[in-house]
Amino acid sequence: MSVDQKRAALAVRELLVGLGVDPDSPELRDTPKRVAEFWKERLEGYGVDPMTELTPLPGELEPCPVILEKVPFVSTCEHHLAPFEGFATIGYIPGPGGTVGLSKLARLVQTFAHRLQVQERMVHQISQALEASLHPVAWGVKLVAVHTCMAHRGVRTPGVPVVTTVMGGAWKEKPPKAFE
Repeated sequence: MSVDQKRAALAVRELLVGLGVDPDSPELRDTPKRVAEFWKERLEGYGVDPMTELTPLPGELEPCPVILEKVPFVSTCEHHLAPFEGFATIGYIPGPGGTVGLSKLARLVQTFAHRLQVQERMVHQISQALEASLHPVAWGVKLVAVHTCMAHRGVRTPGVPVVTTVMGGAWKEKPPKAFE
Protein backbone atom coordinates (compact mmCIF):
# COMPACT_ATOMS: atom_id res chain seq x y z
CA MET A 1 0.00 0.00 0.00
CA SER A 2 1.28 3.41 -0.91
CA VAL A 3 0.53 6.34 1.39
CA ASP A 4 0.13 9.76 -0.23
CA GLN A 5 1.76 11.78 2.57
CA LYS A 6 0.86 15.16 1.06
CA ARG A 7 -2.81 14.27 0.58
CA ALA A 8 -3.03 12.77 4.07
CA ALA A 9 -1.51 15.92 5.59
CA LEU A 10 -4.01 18.09 3.70
CA ALA A 11 -6.86 15.93 5.02
CA VAL A 12 -5.60 16.35 8.60
CA ARG A 13 -5.38 20.09 8.07
CA GLU A 14 -9.01 20.11 6.86
CA LEU A 15 -10.05 18.04 9.87
CA LEU A 16 -8.46 20.60 12.20
CA VAL A 17 -10.32 23.40 10.40
CA GLY A 18 -13.54 21.37 10.66
CA LEU A 19 -12.97 20.98 14.39
CA GLY A 20 -12.70 24.74 14.75
CA VAL A 21 -8.99 25.03 15.52
CA ASP A 22 -6.36 27.02 13.65
CA PRO A 23 -3.96 24.68 11.81
CA ASP A 24 -1.60 27.61 11.21
CA SER A 25 -1.04 28.28 14.92
CA PRO A 26 2.55 27.67 16.09
CA GLU A 27 1.41 24.65 18.11
CA LEU A 28 -0.39 22.96 15.22
CA ARG A 29 1.62 24.08 12.18
CA ASP A 30 3.50 20.77 11.84
CA THR A 31 0.69 18.56 13.12
CA PRO A 32 -0.74 17.56 9.71
CA LYS A 33 2.68 16.33 8.53
CA ARG A 34 3.34 14.49 11.82
CA VAL A 35 -0.08 12.82 11.74
CA ALA A 36 0.43 11.69 8.13
CA GLU A 37 3.81 10.17 9.09
CA PHE A 38 2.21 8.49 12.12
CA TRP A 39 -0.47 6.85 9.97
CA LYS A 40 2.06 5.70 7.39
CA GLU A 41 3.87 3.80 10.17
CA ARG A 42 0.65 2.65 11.81
CA LEU A 43 -0.62 1.02 8.60
CA GLU A 44 2.63 -0.55 7.38
CA GLY A 45 1.11 -4.03 7.79
CA TYR A 46 -0.70 -3.65 4.47
CA GLY A 47 2.69 -3.75 2.73
CA VAL A 48 3.73 -7.07 4.30
CA ASP A 49 2.79 -10.49 2.94
CA PRO A 50 2.22 -12.59 6.08
CA MET A 51 3.27 -15.76 4.26
CA THR A 52 6.79 -14.39 3.78
CA GLU A 53 7.08 -14.01 7.56
CA LEU A 54 6.59 -17.75 8.07
CA THR A 55 9.62 -19.21 6.30
CA PRO A 56 10.53 -22.56 7.90
CA LEU A 57 13.90 -23.05 9.57
CA PRO A 58 16.34 -25.38 7.78
CA GLY A 59 17.10 -28.83 9.13
CA GLU A 60 15.07 -31.36 11.01
CA LEU A 61 13.69 -30.44 14.40
CA GLU A 62 11.76 -32.76 16.68
CA PRO A 63 8.20 -31.40 16.78
CA CYS A 64 7.23 -29.93 20.14
CA PRO A 65 4.68 -27.30 21.13
CA VAL A 66 5.90 -23.74 20.51
CA ILE A 67 3.94 -21.06 22.35
CA LEU A 68 4.71 -17.35 22.65
CA GLU A 69 2.77 -15.59 25.37
CA LYS A 70 2.16 -11.89 25.93
CA VAL A 71 3.34 -10.62 22.55
CA PRO A 72 2.39 -6.92 22.76
CA PHE A 73 0.52 -5.26 19.92
CA VAL A 74 -1.21 -1.99 19.11
CA SER A 75 -3.79 -1.83 16.36
CA THR A 76 -6.40 0.61 15.09
CA CYS A 77 -10.16 0.11 15.20
CA GLU A 78 -11.48 0.46 11.67
CA HIS A 79 -14.76 1.88 12.95
CA HIS A 80 -13.37 4.84 14.95
CA LEU A 81 -9.69 5.05 13.95
CA ALA A 82 -8.97 4.70 17.67
CA PRO A 83 -6.24 2.47 19.06
CA PHE A 84 -6.72 -0.84 20.77
CA GLU A 85 -3.83 -2.60 22.42
CA GLY A 86 -3.10 -5.79 24.21
CA PHE A 87 -1.24 -9.05 24.10
CA ALA A 88 -1.29 -12.07 21.81
CA THR A 89 -0.64 -15.68 22.66
CA ILE A 90 0.30 -17.60 19.54
CA GLY A 91 1.43 -21.20 19.27
CA TYR A 92 1.51 -24.40 17.29
CA ILE A 93 2.77 -27.98 17.13
CA PRO A 94 4.88 -28.26 13.96
CA GLY A 95 3.60 -30.40 11.15
CA PRO A 96 4.68 -30.90 7.53
CA GLY A 97 5.30 -27.17 7.06
CA GLY A 98 8.14 -27.18 9.58
CA THR A 99 9.16 -24.83 12.35
CA VAL A 100 9.70 -21.07 12.12
CA GLY A 101 11.90 -18.77 14.14
CA LEU A 102 10.22 -17.33 17.22
CA SER A 103 10.48 -13.75 15.98
CA LYS A 104 8.45 -14.74 12.91
CA LEU A 105 5.43 -15.40 15.12
CA ALA A 106 5.72 -11.97 16.73
CA ARG A 107 6.11 -10.39 13.26
CA LEU A 108 2.97 -12.18 12.10
CA VAL A 109 1.01 -10.59 14.95
CA GLN A 110 2.47 -7.15 14.10
CA THR A 111 1.69 -7.54 10.39
CA PHE A 112 -2.02 -7.87 11.05
CA ALA A 113 -2.02 -5.38 13.93
CA HIS A 114 -0.60 -2.69 11.64
CA ARG A 115 -3.77 -2.53 9.57
CA LEU A 116 -7.18 -1.04 10.20
CA GLN A 117 -8.78 -3.86 12.16
CA VAL A 118 -11.40 -5.37 14.36
CA GLN A 119 -10.04 -7.80 16.92
CA GLU A 120 -12.43 -10.54 15.84
CA ARG A 121 -11.01 -10.53 12.30
CA MET A 122 -7.40 -10.15 13.39
CA VAL A 123 -7.44 -13.34 15.50
CA HIS A 124 -8.75 -15.30 12.48
CA GLN A 125 -6.21 -13.75 10.09
CA ILE A 126 -3.30 -14.78 12.31
CA SER A 127 -4.73 -18.29 12.74
CA GLN A 128 -5.36 -18.72 8.99
CA ALA A 129 -1.82 -17.60 8.14
CA LEU A 130 -0.36 -20.13 10.61
CA GLU A 131 -2.50 -22.92 9.20
CA ALA A 132 -1.89 -22.09 5.54
CA SER A 133 1.88 -21.63 5.83
CA LEU A 134 2.95 -24.26 8.34
CA HIS A 135 0.24 -26.94 8.15
CA PRO A 136 0.71 -27.55 11.88
CA VAL A 137 -0.68 -30.48 13.84
CA ALA A 138 -2.27 -27.96 16.24
CA TRP A 139 -2.37 -24.17 16.49
CA GLY A 140 -3.92 -21.44 18.54
CA VAL A 141 -4.19 -17.67 18.72
CA LYS A 142 -5.55 -15.66 21.64
CA LEU A 143 -5.82 -11.87 21.69
CA VAL A 144 -6.60 -9.89 24.84
CA ALA A 145 -7.01 -6.17 24.21
CA VAL A 146 -8.46 -2.97 25.62
CA HIS A 147 -10.26 -0.71 23.14
CA THR A 148 -10.13 3.06 23.54
CA CYS A 149 -13.29 3.41 21.45
CA MET A 150 -15.12 1.60 24.28
CA ALA A 151 -13.33 3.60 26.96
CA HIS A 152 -13.70 7.09 25.54
CA ARG A 153 -17.04 7.14 23.76
CA GLY A 154 -20.37 5.34 23.75
CA VAL A 155 -20.62 3.26 26.92
CA ARG A 156 -17.37 4.76 28.30
CA THR A 157 -16.14 1.67 30.10
CA PRO A 158 -12.34 1.92 30.40
CA GLY A 159 -10.10 -1.04 31.06
CA VAL A 160 -12.47 -3.82 29.95
CA PRO A 161 -10.42 -6.53 28.25
CA VAL A 162 -11.82 -8.18 25.14
CA VAL A 163 -10.71 -11.80 24.58
CA THR A 164 -10.84 -13.57 21.21
CA THR A 165 -9.49 -17.07 20.65
CA VAL A 166 -9.16 -19.41 17.68
CA MET A 167 -7.92 -22.97 18.06
CA GLY A 168 -7.26 -25.53 15.33
CA GLY A 169 -6.14 -29.07 14.73
CA ALA A 170 -5.43 -31.17 17.83
CA TRP A 171 -5.89 -28.10 20.08
CA LYS A 172 -9.44 -27.42 18.92
CA GLU A 173 -10.92 -29.81 21.49
CA LYS A 174 -8.26 -29.57 24.20
CA PRO A 175 -6.22 -26.35 24.15
CA PRO A 176 -3.11 -25.89 26.29
CA LYS A 177 -3.41 -23.82 29.48
CA ALA A 178 -1.86 -20.77 27.76
CA PHE A 179 -5.03 -20.46 25.67
CA GLU A 180 -7.59 -20.88 28.45
